[in-house]
Amino acid sequence: MPGFFSSSTLEQIRAASDIVDVVGSYLPLKRAGANFVALCPFHKEKSPSFNVNPHRQIFHCFGCHKGGDVFSFVREFENITFVEAVRRLAERAKIPLEYEQGSGEQQQARHLKETLLQIHEQITQRWQSALANEASGQIARDYLVKRGVAAEAVKLFRLGYAPDLWDDTVNWAKSKGHDPALVEKAGLILRKEGGDHYYDRFRGRLMFPICDEQGRVIGFSGRVLSGDDKTAKYVNSPETPIFIKSRVFFGLDKSKRALLEAGFAVICEGQLDLIACFMAGIQNVVAPQGTAFTADQARMLKRYVDEVVLCFDSDEAGQNAAVRSLDHLLESRLAVRVAVVPAPDDPDSFIKAHGGEAFRKLVEQAEGFFDFHLHRLCSVNDAATDKGRMAVLRGMAEAVHKTGSAVLVDKYAQKTALRLGVSPDAVRAEFKKASRSYSRATEEAVEMPDEGPAVQPPSPHESWLLKLLFLHESLLEWAVQNLDPNWLQHPLIRQVVAKRLEAQRNNTWQNLGSFLDACEMPEMQNLITEAAAEQRSIPRPAQQLCDVTLKLRNQFIDRQMQELTRRANQPDTDDATRLELLRQQKEIRELKRVPLAAPVD
Repeated sequence: MPGFFSSSTLEQIRAASDIVDVVGSYLPLKRAGANFVALCPFHKEKSPSFNVNPHRQIFHCFGCHKGGDVFSFVREFENITFVEAVRRLAERAKIPLEYEQGSGEQQQARHLKETLLQIHEQITQRWQSALANEASGQIARDYLVKRGVAAEAVKLFRLGYAPDLWDDTVNWAKSKGHDPALVEKAGLILRKEGGDHYYDRFRGRLMFPICDEQGRVIGFSGRVLSGDDKTAKYVNSPETPIFIKSRVFFGLDKSKRALLEAGFAVICEGQLDLIACFMAGIQNVVAPQGTAFTADQARMLKRYVDEVVLCFDSDEAGQNAAVRSLDHLLESRLAVRVAVVPAPDDPDSFIKAHGGEAFRKLVEQAEGFFDFHLHRLCSVNDAATDKGRMAVLRGMAEAVHKTGSAVLVDKYAQKTALRLGVSPDAVRAEFKKASRSYSRATEEAVEMPDEGPAVQPPSPHESWLLKLLFLHESLLEWAVQNLDPNWLQHPLIRQVVAKRLEAQRNNTWQNLGSFLDACEMPEMQNLITEAAAEQRSIPRPAQQLCDVTLKLRNQFIDRQMQELTRRANQPDTDDATRLELLRQQKEIRELKRVPLAAPVD
């Protein structure tokens, strides 16, 4: 979100952040002529196609076509927001951040979030100290030993202990000078009804800090260590300005690189399950807050992976949670498999009993969701009865039609028929009836947000035009006078060219990095860096620009001619309209004969 920081601050950070130094702190770079190369961190490859251009301060991978400036690289590599990438580079360069002046309301909201983050970090340290050093924390230390949680895991996940007192956090907040109302807004204390007295939300619990994707503590989950059956096993932070339960995964801040490398995510239920997986070497793992899985969480995962393996408990609640997760996962176009941990184990106890490698094999052998679902439906319904068979048919039909894939529908019609001992055609017919019912039930469903134009490969002429414009800035004035962006068919290249010509026309061009910031869509940035990273010398660039522009203009005229001809030949076109269309054809045909004079080299 360029514009959140002052433009002078962004330029100062950019100037102080040499892209070779920054990228080199993440990847081993090798010099290749005037550039540097490496194996691309964004896709798997055996020979380096990832280029860093020190002159233009950009990177571009000619394999996966990802590119950008120093801000883009940090954002993509760390999978963080633009704002966070700027912060990290500012810290690296020791440059204080200056924000653009926003409204008073915006400044207050920003200040509140920063204060809440500070309070959460401080109380995390307080509870870490209580777990490690205080006598009252012995109950939590004993519990961790009993559960086999190593000291390394306790430190890595910053586990803590909230003393079993009604006012420990209240008194701690007073000692730090925090307003109790603000600490209540952070979700750490509660106000007594009918008064100004407060008491602690978390008491006598093992504390699991919940972090955002950047590793900042934004909430907590506290596990009870003693008490009767009426005591809630877990107490979680309420929603606050920095913690929205449906948009958070426990452990994502630590597992995001492993997710990108593995290409799939293991989703388990609890914090201790995740910690056990992570410490056993299965690090591409996340846990939702409880078993409810949301559309926001599915979209978050899609940024990292294309497939998920659900690893919920083998009891009825866990298996139901796996089924409930399907809708949101399919909507986000994620492939789904299910790993069933043999009862009575959960991932944590299974790893303790059989080791990390056995759990890894369990994940590798996880069956597709619909095979799992068919097996489960047949186990909870008596497939030997008509009632049971119909229940299995309805359950499978409803699930597979959510994929929108005719291939999967037919595949599982055959598998269901085989399992029930009936003909595939009969199952296809039942699936078809169920499909109509499902379609009617979902007609009024909210549509998925538009993800923007699909990026198809541009034509060779459009790609070449982009190279000429970004490699030979002296030709821009001619392009402003002679090139119309509407002649271009590729929607993103058309936008890029229009922006570049506008910057030249208005004399607002600063540098390539600033221009990349203005083109916020990653697909646009990738096209620009691919053009600007061209290393081959272009002979006679002025003449080539003229030739390419003329070609694009004439192709545009040809498309107009075809459209006018199509309209003129419509049966319902009257004579007067047809004559007007023919006149327009003649007019634009004349335009095609107008020559273009090449710019001076």
